[in-house]
Amino acid sequence: MALGGSRSWARWASALRGGSSGRRDGGDVPRYRDLRAALRKIIDKEINPFVDKWEEEGQFPAHKVFKTLGQAGFFGVDKPTEYGGMGLDFSYNIALAQELGSIRCGGIPMAIGVQAVMATPALTRFGSDELKKQFLVPTIAGDFVACLGISEAGAGSDVANIKTTAVRKGDEYVINGGKMWTTSGCQADWMCLLANTSEGPRHQNKSLICLPMNLPGIHVAKKIDKLGMRSSDTAQIFFEDVRVPSKNLIGEEGKGFTYQMLQFQEERLWGAATVLTPLETIIQETIDYTRQRKVFDQSVLHNQAVHFRLAELATEVELLRSLLYRTVALYVEGNDVTKFASMTKLKAGRLAREVTDSCLQFWGGMGFTSEVLVSRFYRDLRLMSIGGGTDETMLSIICKYMEILPSKRQ
Repeated sequence: MALGGSRSWARWASALRGGSSGRRDGGDVPRYRDLRAALRKIIDKEINPFVDKWEEEGQFPAHKVFKTLGQAGFFGVDKPTEYGGMGLDFSYNIALAQELGSIRCGGIPMAIGVQAVMATPALTRFGSDELKKQFLVPTIAGDFVACLGISEAGAGSDVANIKTTAVRKGDEYVINGGKMWTTSGCQADWMCLLANTSEGPRHQNKSLICLPMNLPGIHVAKKIDKLGMRSSDTAQIFFEDVRVPSKNLIGEEGKGFTYQMLQFQEERLWGAATVLTPLETIIQETIDYTRQRKVFDQSVLHNQAVHFRLAELATEVELLRSLLYRTVALYVEGNDVTKFASMTKLKAGRLAREVTDSCLQFWGGMGFTSEVLVSRFYRDLRLMSIGGGTDETMLSIICKYMEILPSKRQ
């Protein structure tokens, strides 16, 4: 299907924006709007007033915040109703991801994304009914905090290179190895773990396992001190002869790499959606600041270089929004959007760097302090070009789908 070939795209585009045009295309706009409004109330009351405190402490209270979000149903938007979800399609998650951008930091939306669309899609699609009742139901309810165990010290974007093993012994797996850059790893109740379960080809020897984080042999080595995303704890974790029931396997053994690649598509679209609102906010706050800030007896905004640049950035944000919405529309209709999702994430990461850098420059010395939002997002949104697959990995995927990627040397 052509990227612009979906007639439903226009309806979703209007709806995902929250119906700002006042139209009610397809009857869906009020449903998006109501969900976003309910989430915004929680953000304004339960999250934003405490963001500065949590940033200073280097961790937000995930169980408390997630329970509030879980009670409102925001972790089960596209999950089956029989497990506590709303049973809606993925586009509703994207609408909520945009609203999460109104949180005045990047770390908390990231952690919410892990819970909602990164650690649970494979469990939802391929897990047994018993596993879903044990892990998915309390995760949707906000009673459990989930984390995703993929990256390792020597395997980030190169997922196939992970070394953690899960060896089958009787009715258990014995896990050894370690994971790095684990969001919510210091507070998590369970991990969606990717491990090597056989000696076969590296794209066919991996499995996903639901791993309770209170088992003997699991060691949270440290909370990593990061440049940004400071309110979200990120852990380095080691496994030493950790025994987990073999029934905790998600789907089929050896299918873990494939399952994780499917999870990545939703993660990348979610990530792109969460940057839209912060970028709009940064641009508007920069407009407000440069309008009142005087230099050489005129406002900074009066300079053509400044207002032209802000106009360019606003245009780029709208182009990113259009690419995201079209990709989501194709995905909801069942299309393979690997190329378009990679393009969307690539553009989101690069634009986040461009907007925050340009706007910070216009704030002058104030931009180099921790007192303004632009400096926080300058640090936080830098991760968009690294986490969930680097820009270079996205380019390689795009080249592969364009059939211009050089073949590997034998």
